[in-house]
Amino acid sequence: MFFLHNLERRVTLHPSYFGRNMHDLVTTKLVKDVEGTCSGDYYIIAIMDTFDLSEGRILPGSGLAEFTVRYRAVVWRPFKGEVVDAIVYTVNSHGFFAQAGPLRLFVSSHLIPDEIKYDANATPPQFTNNADMVIEPGTHVRCRIIGLRTEVGEMWAIGSINGDFLGCLQA
Repeated sequence: MFFLHNLERRVTLHPSYFGRNMHDLVTTKLVKDVEGTCSGDYYIIAIMDTFDLSEGRILPGSGLAEFTVRYRAVVWRPFKGEVVDAIVYTVNSHGFFAQAGPLRLFVSSHLIPDEIKYDANATPPQFTNNADMVIEPGTHVRCRIIGLRTEVGEMWAIGSINGDFLGCLQA
C-alpha cells in the first residue's frame, strides 16, 4: 500500500560545493541517495518535497557540512494479505520467483492450484495446466502476499496464486 510519509535524514556536503546553490545541491544529493531504497519496512518510491533544511554544521576534522533535511516521500509498504501484480523471472520444480516492483516474491508449488503442474521437459521449464495457463519467465501473475521478511535494505515475500482472480494475467 502506498503512503505519504514525513521523514528525516542527515546529508553531508563536501566543502567544494559550498556556495549560493548549496541548498539545491543538498536536495539533489538527498534524492540521489534515498529514492528507490528500502528502509526495511517500506520502499521509498519518490521524494515529493523538502520542507525543513537545517543550517549546515561543519564536522570537525573533515570540513564536510552536515544538514538535517526533513522531507515528504511516497513510500510503498507491502502488507500480508495484499494482492500484487508481478513478473515471473525464474521457474523451478519447487515454485517460481517473481518481481513486484522492488519486492521479490517466491510462490511455492504448494501454493499453486493442484491442476497446474511443473513441466521440466518444456523449454523453458514451466508450470502449466496443459490448456491455457502457462507460468514461465516473463509471465505476468497476480499473487497474494502471505508472508514477509524484512531486513535493513531488503524485503522478501512468500506469495500464493491459490484463490479467485489470482494466477496468470491474460494480455
